Amino acid sequence: MSVRPRLLGEQLVARGVLDRAALLPILDDATHSGERIGQALVRAGLVTDRDVGQALADQLGLEVAPSEITPTDEAWRHVPRELAESRRLVPISSSGRTIVVAMEDPLDVRSIEDVRFVSGRSVDVRIATPASITSALGRHSAAEADDVAPDPSPRPTPSLSATRMVDSILRTAIDRGASDIHIEENPDDVRARARVDGVLSPLMDLPSEARRTVLSRLKVLAELDIADRRRAQDGRVRFEHAGRRLSLRISTLPLVGGEKAVVRILDADAAPTSLDGLGLATTALSDVRALLTRGEGVVLAAGPTGSGKSTTLFAALSELDRTTRNVVTIEDPVEYRLDGTSQIQVDERAGLGFPEALRSVLRQDPDVVMVGEIRDRATAEIAMAAAVTGHLVLSTIHANDAPSAVTRLLQMGVPRHLVSAGLAGVVAQRLVRRTCGRCRGHGCDRCGRGLSGRTGIYQLLTVSDPMRDAIARGAATSEIRRLAVEGGTRSLASDARRAVAAGLTTPHEVSALLVGETLLGRPCASCDRQVPHGSEGCPWCGRTSRRRCPCGTELASAWRYCPSCLRKAA
Repeated sequence: MSVRPRLLGEQLVARGVLDRAALLPILDDATHSGERIGQALVRAGLVTDRDVGQALADQLGLEVAPSEITPTDEAWRHVPRELAESRRLVPISSSGRTIVVAMEDPLDVRSIEDVRFVSGRSVDVRIATPASITSALGRHSAAEADDVAPDPSPRPTPSLSATRMVDSILRTAIDRGASDIHIEENPDDVRARARVDGVLSPLMDLPSEARRTVLSRLKVLAELDIADRRRAQDGRVRFEHAGRRLSLRISTLPLVGGEKAVVRILDADAAPTSLDGLGLATTALSDVRALLTRGEGVVLAAGPTGSGKSTTLFAALSELDRTTRNVVTIEDPVEYRLDGTSQIQVDERAGLGFPEALRSVLRQDPDVVMVGEIRDRATAEIAMAAAVTGHLVLSTIHANDAPSAVTRLLQMGVPRHLVSAGLAGVVAQRLVRRTCGRCRGHGCDRCGRGLSGRTGIYQLLTVSDPMRDAIARGAATSEIRRLAVEGGTRSLASDARRAVAAGLTTPHEVSALLVGETLLGRPCASCDRQVPHGSEGCPWCGRTSRRRCPCGTELASAWRYCPSCLRKAA
């Protein structure tokens, strides 16, 4: 409390519950230790919590709450239980535009402001003892537990408390296999959506009066400032569901007329156990394992956000010998737990970013380092330098395909000689929805519309000696791309067609990848490699793609004779 110790002590002396001679040594001890004088006196057995509360009430002109606090249901509807528990307060009653709240510390201005904001009412404070606060909170938690139905509805009613409403949102999304939850508040209502298998869809209907309480409840969970709606905030919370220990990363952002929260659901115990289940073609799988077996160089997973890059890296780490090798990961956030690895959580506010953490890790004799993301030149340079000195470095980078990942490193300003010497390979990837294994795409009670889960579409580039020379001399992206194709790199679209042919996914799911390829060329009907637009035929297998007369005139497919020389078309 911010009350000056001597004033409180004198109040207790004046009330006749404390002897001045006993007060002086307690005052001296509290001054040196920083302990509150009231707590020190109670701990010494000289006064009771009730005595301290009454002295504060006399000093501040406040009332004292009864020993047994009996809140009304109406009061609890205006204050989330998590806020009450974290701030040690109990709403007693609510009438008109005022809510009466019992508190241990009547000078805790931030808690008073939070209650005012959440309830939309002015706050009338009563002073209560710690024991009475604890007892009231315990009774309310027990009552809430008794009220929970055995089979809660996924469609919350207006009378459902914010605590149970958000709990229902989180558990329903987790049961559906969601990776993210979007809760968007606007002037009229609030909507909740879940991203399942990469697609956002409505999660449940929420009552319009839940606009503020749902967002506030999420902020309380993540220990964010619920009164601050004008700036972005981030927080984390542990969450258990059906025996799973999950981590929820909560991000809030102000909107015009409201606020939005996105919850990222991370299951730290769901690390992939091998590369086999990712969907890599047999040849690509062997080539990726060959890159890992080399034990040195930088191996990148490239793709947009949400394309499964981190999952690929952890699948690779799971296949490494972590008993005889020192394996370290640097992440933001830590997505999976992997036995036998030392995992580091990046904390920019504490001065531990990716570059700082990587420099420190390299001084601890690592064999393998996984860097969550290469975001800047400093991280990239340190990673490449580590690879040149014999370390295996795994990381992710945002790039459209494997050849453009090389260009992205150069655009960051990483010296060409470092990229040339340090980069071992790039795995570009996308995630597409997978055909249901039970109904094979026809639709069933498990999948609904024939799709369940996701599989990967991949493109693997292994850096060859000609490519190293090209990188070192500053070759353009087009030349790097040409060298990649000459070295056997297939396009993402080619792998997408493989996945469709194998029945892993559908043509509709991979259509975006196929459209992207048609902008660059077309697949050869014979060898499936990319044929540039305007070409006479396939530069890889020699199959012609146009009919021409010996006189040089191009012939349409339906013509029987050449319009220039009237020779019969072959």
